[in-house]
Amino acid sequence: MKSFSMGFATIGDAVLGAGALARRFGRLLLASALLAALIAPAAVQAAPRKPAADIWVGTWEASPEPQRPPLVNLSNQTVRQVAHISLGGIFIRLRLSNEYGDRPLTIGAAHLGLATGAGGAVQPGTDQKVTFSQQPGITIPPGGLVLSDPISMNIPNEANVAVSLYFPGQVGAVTEHYFAMQTSSMTPGDATAAPSLPAGASTITKQVVLTGLYISAGNGTKTVVTLGDSLAAGFGSTPDLNHRWPDYFSDRILGPKGLPGLSVVNAGIGGNRLLHDFFGPNALARFDRDVLSPPNTGFLIVELGINDLGLPGGRNLPDEEVSADDMIAGFRQLIVRANDHGIKVFFGTIPPFGGFTERPGFYSDAAEIKRETINNWIRTNKEAQGYIDFEAALRDPAKPGRLNPKFDSGDHLDPNDAGYKAMSDAVELRLFQ
Repeated sequence: MKSFSMGFATIGDAVLGAGALARRFGRLLLASALLAALIAPAAVQAAPRKPAADIWVGTWEASPEPQRPPLVNLSNQTVRQVAHISLGGIFIRLRLSNEYGDRPLTIGAAHLGLATGAGGAVQPGTDQKVTFSQQPGITIPPGGLVLSDPISMNIPNEANVAVSLYFPGQVGAVTEHYFAMQTSSMTPGDATAAPSLPAGASTITKQVVLTGLYISAGNGTKTVVTLGDSLAAGFGSTPDLNHRWPDYFSDRILGPKGLPGLSVVNAGIGGNRLLHDFFGPNALARFDRDVLSPPNTGFLIVELGINDLGLPGGRNLPDEEVSADDMIAGFRQLIVRANDHGIKVFFGTIPPFGGFTERPGFYSDAAEIKRETINNWIRTNKEAQGYIDFEAALRDPAKPGRLNPKFDSGDHLDPNDAGYKAMSDAVELRLFQ
């Protein structure tokens, strides 16, 4: 019996000793793991924190459209795009879209820096790696969009930002912005970190996948969205010089005699309409995406109507003819929806387009009467918060139904650089005080 008791105690001591050893070994492993985590380089760095007192506002936008010829083939390609922002700051983030994609879209890598010179070369010392949910890449489902993590970077007002995206797989249908009025570059492989793309890189004149940039700004800063057609997109202006009228307007807002606390984004789509789809969805359909999506939108400038009046005749679409009352009802919908979100609305009068000959039937006496009726409502209604007289700024004093020749890009509809500056000069800054 004694022998058994001693044996039992010996076995118990052994068990207890083994348990203590396991606990001590477990504590040693945990301590080793913690030490390794402290001294080893992190595989993915945590996203920088944005100052709590600041807010996000839109500083650049390229409204998404379905792809159209010439098609952009993305497979094992890096695309470097230049975006001319409005308001600067110390934190920025990207918005990427696969809205019109037909398959999941994988971003293998992304970089951002300040652009200099031709081809989107990156200024030395400004290149930053971009992460998404603290990962170096991300896959966007069809119809989806993603935001990058905040990127810590000192970005001045109205800077040119170079955004490089690497697409490792076959992309398929590409979400794009057709009238970018900006040259982008493409090269095989992952060249996102390259200071400049290799000689021989191909060029495109569209924006692809990149649809927005947000900036961290002081509390109370508001986004001004310009919702429009080719006149907002800047068709007819000199490419790569940022001479769209919203660019000129941003110059004024951010200049020494401007207004603090505002940033301007351009939601123009060439050929866009208020009531029917054409190039991109109609304005009523894309309102939430392009007006409400940029954070802290406070003001909306609407420049639309020419294509609603002209395309039914110019494209033989008799079922899409609209009346002046139809257009006014659509404008009223924009007012209600914007005001419900605390957004002030200003309509631009529809500029003259008499003599536009690119599409026979686009201009007609009936369309001219509708234009004048709509413009009269824009100038006299008490429902919107104000208006901007683009017609008065652009019309020919000798022939009021036509563009002033000094503002004509050549098609008698879209302004040139001087015409876009005249549109910007017509915007009264007091409207935004």
